[in-house]
Amino acid sequence: MSEQHVLTERDGAILTIRLNRPDKKNALTRAMYNGMAEALSQAAIDESVRVVILAGGTDFTAGNDIKDFAAVGDRPATEPGAAFSFLETILDFEKPVIAAVRGYAVGIGTTMLLHADVVVASETARLQMPFTKLALVPEAGSSVLLPARVGPARANWWFLSGAPISGAEAAQAGLASRAVPDNEVEPVALEMAKQLAALPPGSVAETKRLVKAPHRAMVKEAMAAERVAFAERLRTSEAQEIFAAFLKK
Repeated sequence: MSEQHVLTERDGAILTIRLNRPDKKNALTRAMYNGMAEALSQAAIDESVRVVILAGGTDFTAGNDIKDFAAVGDRPATEPGAAFSFLETILDFEKPVIAAVRGYAVGIGTTMLLHADVVVASETARLQMPFTKLALVPEAGSSVLLPARVGPARANWWFLSGAPISGAEAAQAGLASRAVPDNEVEPVALEMAKQLAALPPGSVAETKRLVKAPHRAMVKEAMAAERVAFAERLRTSEAQEIFAAFLKK
């Protein structure tokens, strides 16, 4: 695990996985994806962990580090991406996941929320899926999960335009469970985690499984299709020109 950029904290039966790259608004590197996946994998087999909180700090995450996107041409097209491996890990995670979202939650910073069981967002958080602005496509099974969560019309506009969404709007649309003042995000997430941790863990896990079961095959199929399309788009001149221009700024 990246000791510097992905930290873990324990509070009884609650494990917090915290992104810790504040100078880059927690932009995600391959090492950070691997760190989150490793922490989740360890939590999955640790019976003393009952709930996981995903948190950042002032910002949740500004999304994928653009340098990683720009360097994709140096890696074999068949090489599994760290981001997609992390997404598969969180998809298969059987214990409750609560996301505490402050500041920026961009790209995968928004789509990963679709795999959290509870999302506590700052009213002033800025969620955004600017895939088309980067010449890319959605991932994380979001092409299926987001329309199901917020409705096709709203999802279409958010995807196609890449328009920003406030935490308050996300809660109103159903993408977030609650929107609270910024300084209350982590205390509220922790209190909700304590409520879940106090419940019978077998019952909680089975309830989560039943809720997700009807759409599981569809989500896995969507993630596989998105993965292929995303990899193809990363290697287009259209996308690489956008990344190069961004890095020159």
